[in-house]
Amino acid sequence: MKIDTDLPRPVQELEHVEIPMPDGTRLAARIWMTEGAEDKPVPAILEYIPYRKNDKTLERDAARAPWLAARDYAYVRVDLRGTGESEGVMKDEYTEIELADGCDVIAWIADQAWCDGGVGIVGISWGGFNGLQIAALRPPALKAVVTICSTDDRYADDIHYMGGVPLSEQLSWASVMFGINTLPPDPAHVGERWRDMWHRRLDESGLWLETWLGHQTRDTFWKHGSVCENWADIEVPVYAVSGWVDGYCRAVFRLVENLRGPAKGIVGPWAHKYPHLGEPGPAIDWLSEETRWWDHWLKGEDTGIMDEPALRLFLQDHAEPKSHYVAREGRWIAEPAWPSPNVARTSFSLGADGALGGDSVQSDDTLSISSPLWVGGHGGKWCSYAHPGDQPGDQRRDDAGSLVFQTAPLETDLHLVGDARLTLTCRVDRPVAQIAARLVDVAPDGSATRISYGLLNLCHRDGHEDPQLLAPGEDLTVEVSFKHIAQTLCAGHRLRLSLSTSYFPIAWPSPEPVTLTVRTGASELELPQRADLGPDLPDFSPPRAGTPLDVEFQTPPRSEWRVSEDFDSGRVTIEIRDHEGAATIIPQQFFHSSEGRERYSIIPPDPTSAEGEVTWIHEMSRDDWSVRTETRTSLTCDSDFYHIVANLRAWEGETLEREHDWSVSIPRNHS
Repeated sequence: MKIDTDLPRPVQELEHVEIPMPDGTRLAARIWMTEGAEDKPVPAILEYIPYRKNDKTLERDAARAPWLAARDYAYVRVDLRGTGESEGVMKDEYTEIELADGCDVIAWIADQAWCDGGVGIVGISWGGFNGLQIAALRPPALKAVVTICSTDDRYADDIHYMGGVPLSEQLSWASVMFGINTLPPDPAHVGERWRDMWHRRLDESGLWLETWLGHQTRDTFWKHGSVCENWADIEVPVYAVSGWVDGYCRAVFRLVENLRGPAKGIVGPWAHKYPHLGEPGPAIDWLSEETRWWDHWLKGEDTGIMDEPALRLFLQDHAEPKSHYVAREGRWIAEPAWPSPNVARTSFSLGADGALGGDSVQSDDTLSISSPLWVGGHGGKWCSYAHPGDQPGDQRRDDAGSLVFQTAPLETDLHLVGDARLTLTCRVDRPVAQIAARLVDVAPDGSATRISYGLLNLCHRDGHEDPQLLAPGEDLTVEVSFKHIAQTLCAGHRLRLSLSTSYFPIAWPSPEPVTLTVRTGASELELPQRADLGPDLPDFSPPRAGTPLDVEFQTPPRSEWRVSEDFDSGRVTIEIRDHEGAATIIPQQFFHSSEGRERYSIIPPDPTSAEGEVTWIHEMSRDDWSVRTETRTSLTCDSDFYHIVANLRAWEGETLEREHDWSVSIPRNHS
């Protein structure tokens, strides 16, 4: 990455600013702005998230925010109510009070002497979500949005329920926030208030996993904040960004397709990252691209950005299966709209002989599978952070427990751009069942790279609001949607469709072992094919950013992933360690450390043996002040209930200040 040490304008930084809300609560902000903005006002860019402006995101913000501020902007980084140095308590994500606060923050920013009255909102993940949700509320000063790695659909396209199937990512993410919610404000900014603010967070933030598992269908809880419920609510321009191994690439296509106002999208090879930090590479000069967007919509300058194609996609070449990539080979392509006139949908039949796209089809032929519960152990995470192990490895092991259909060796390259769909006529032998469907690129040497997948809880076959039990032995026809992709399969390779009745730990298993029987002749796979790639698009410039924060790492960030099998019990275990690093922020002499451990295991053939446990340990200190918190959450199940056991402990120095325990059972609702 190129480091720009010589910025075009001098920048001033306001380390801690308190923004009053109508109810008297004060939210904490860090602001970077062009020097002299009080006399010559500039547009503002808001990032509004819970991840602590003073420490957890400061390293990232320090290289990004001044770079934008130096181009005649004010960059306003605000902690949500109950996080960082902001007052109050955060009890869930995307609450009504969070969104109302966001509108009030925008109004406050627009009213400042250094702001010209125009505000844009930007964010990755949480900030991408609430940016769209706030836009739907139409605060008058909001002029444009950049949403990165986010979604329009909180139920079916987030960490909660994919195709109506409960995701283990829900446990993982609830545990991340469980830990973050235990962290105190920095006494350097809030003074002696810090302890009372901290105690209130420890006592009142609650157990979010209990809330989320209490809503297993698409009810009003999930409709709130899902902007897909009414696209017309968003009138301002939106630039949507994601990556192929991020959990949220599908939302980019829906936003470009459905928003009535100006909309652009870009999907690169990246995980859950800003594009200038994009991994797998190539990362791009995203800050320049983002500046072109803001210059157009906040300054009224003709940057040419709206004359360019609506959607740019990184068409990936074949890559050998690996659970971590530093970079992917490929090329950029452009689509004028979505759906694209360049993409044609082609049907491939499923043959009783295991052929995909074969000539002979017999509607009475059937094939059956009851997958061993170790299928999915090489699936990686629902959302990759570009950590070693969190992308899918070689699929041959998982395919061995799946029902497989595959093409003959391809005679020419096959370019897939968009979302594949599987129409399946099938029956099952249990009232609750799920299907995992995977598209796999099989190289001539037999190695198998997963390129996309989809999940469906068959009880949700007619929608996610009112699931219905299955009639064992009765035929039904369902559609399984796959994650969008832009992928080239090389001549000589085969395309494989793999079907399984489980996919743990990405998908929490159904309560009983299931046998799935497929009527091959009445089923087909529809693929989005792009025949003519057109001329090569120019690559983006290499990434740029501002001067990095002065940080001294005592323990560098590291991640580990291990899959093991106990040959006595048969229990398969996936263990993940994510150490975010132990570091001192030199300018403020602030130490912070965060380490998470996840463990998922299951004993084939018993789906009620599924277990998940996540722990997080956080430490913070400066001089003689220190805090340490530990959180642990475990999720188990039987045929009728999910069981949550959780514990929180928090120390100030050597004194245990708080300990809270939870033990909750939640009925399974058609899952």
